[in-house]
Amino acid sequence: MLLMFPFGLLAVAVILDVFRALGAPHLVGTLAYCTIAAGLVGGAMTAGALWIDALATRDRTAGPQRFLLDLAVLVVFAVVLLLRMRTPDRTAPTGVLVVELLGLTIAAAGAWYGAGAVRPRAERGMSR
Repeated sequence: MLLMFPFGLLAVAVILDVFRALGAPHLVGTLAYCTIAAGLVGGAMTAGALWIDALATRDRTAGPQRFLLDLAVLVVFAVVLLLRMRTPDRTAPTGVLVVELLGLTIAAAGAWYGAGAVRPRAERGMSR
């Protein structure tokens, strides 16, 4: 559940950038930039919490993969944030918007994988 807040912030940033690409004012692009920054801070704290949880529970199956997917999303959006710093009003050009959509797709895949990894053993067909 901790993962959903940064995921929501990054999704809102992508939606705002789509609106900006469709003709919204520059302020919408700047707001998306700030939302990405907040999503990165929240995502970094979430990744740290997930890593600590994986170490505490000694989860060797889903923990590392989930952490790496979350880390990939953070890296993609950090690159997007750095690319946006080059523009004076912090808006996203079309190529950066495509990279954001790729990052959002990776985040959705990570959330889907993480939700499937926490199912009870009986549902996955495993026994103790």
